[in-house]
Amino acid sequence: MSYSVAVAGASGYAGGELLRLLSQHPEFQVVTVTAFQNAGQPLALAQPHLRSYGGLTLQPTTADVLSGHDLVFLALPHGTSGELTAHLGDHSLIVDCGADHRLADAADWAAFYGGDHFGAWAYGVPELPVAGGKQRSALVGATRIAAPGCNASTVSLALAPGIAAGVIEERDLVAVLAVGPSGAGKSLKVENLASEILGSANPYAVGGTHRHIPEIQQSLRAAGATAPTISFTPVIVPMARGILATSTARIVPGVSASDIRAAWESAYADEPFVHVLPEGRMPRTGDVLGSNTALIGLVVDEAAGRVVTVTALDNLVKGTAGTAIQSANIAFGLDETSGLPIDGVAP
Repeated sequence: MSYSVAVAGASGYAGGELLRLLSQHPEFQVVTVTAFQNAGQPLALAQPHLRSYGGLTLQPTTADVLSGHDLVFLALPHGTSGELTAHLGDHSLIVDCGADHRLADAADWAAFYGGDHFGAWAYGVPELPVAGGKQRSALVGATRIAAPGCNASTVSLALAPGIAAGVIEERDLVAVLAVGPSGAGKSLKVENLASEILGSANPYAVGGTHRHIPEIQQSLRAAGATAPTISFTPVIVPMARGILATSTARIVPGVSASDIRAAWESAYADEPFVHVLPEGRMPRTGDVLGSNTALIGLVVDEAAGRVVTVTALDNLVKGTAGTAIQSANIAFGLDETSGLPIDGVAP
C-alpha cells in the first residue's frame, strides 16, 4: 500500500533530510512540499542535492495545501506548527518535528519557550525505556506524534536505562554535548557562520537555560524518575551534523559494574537502531553519519562512583527526520526499519 505524504518546511535542514530518507521509502510517496519564504520556487533551488524530486515546487504552508494526505510531516519553527495542526482535521497521521507538541507541562513550555501551549502528543522515540516497557507502544496506531529534540533524545536514550533499572541516581545528572550547527536550523545566525565556528568550540545556553532540559526530565520521569535534575551544556563544534553526548550519573550504592552494563545492554538488546558498544569501545560521530543509528559507549568510573555514557548520533537523522519516519512506520503498522539506513557514511 502506498501512502501520500506532504512535507511542510521542506526548504530547511530537517525538511530536506526527511525528503532524502523518504525518497528511499517503499511505502511513502511524497506528493506535496511546502515552505514559507521559498514558496513558489522549485524544490531543487532550495535542496539541490535532492535530484529525485526535480518535478516538485514548494507550495505555501497552509492547512488547505497540507490537508488530504495520509501522512504530514511538519518541519517548522516552534510556535508555528501548533496553530497549523488545529486546522488539519483528523484523517491524516501528523508527525511534528518541531517543539510544539513535545511538552506535557504547560509551565515547562511557558518557562522555556513562551507563547501558547498546544499540548503533548505521543512522543516519537520508540526505543526510550518507560515504566512498563518502551515508548514504542504509545506509537502504535497513533495519529499525532511529536518527534523529539535531537539533544533531548540523545541524552534521554543515554540515561533512561539506568533510571528504569534503578542503578543510577536521578539527581546530579550531567550531560555535555558536542553538536553540529545544523541542529540550529538553516536561518542565518552570526554565531553559526563558518568564520565563527571553524577552529573553535562554542558553548551556548549554559546554566540550565537550554530548551531541551524539560524534555529530558519528562523522558526520565517516564522511565521512573521522580524529580530528575540535570546539568546540560551543549557546545557547537565545527562539524556540519552530529552529536556526541557525554552523560554521567551517580551509581546507586551497592550496584556493581556488571549490573550497570546489564541494564543498558538489556534495554537495547533487540533494538535495530540503538546499540551498546562492547566494553572498552567508544563511538565517534563519523560512525553514524547519515544513518538512523545511535551508538552508546559505557564505562564505570570507580573512583568517582559514576557511570559514564558516550552517545553518538546524527542529529538530522536519528535525532530528527529518521526517528520521525521510524515513528510513522510504527503508527501505520509497517516494518519499523522501512526506508531507514542503519549504516553510516565513511570516511
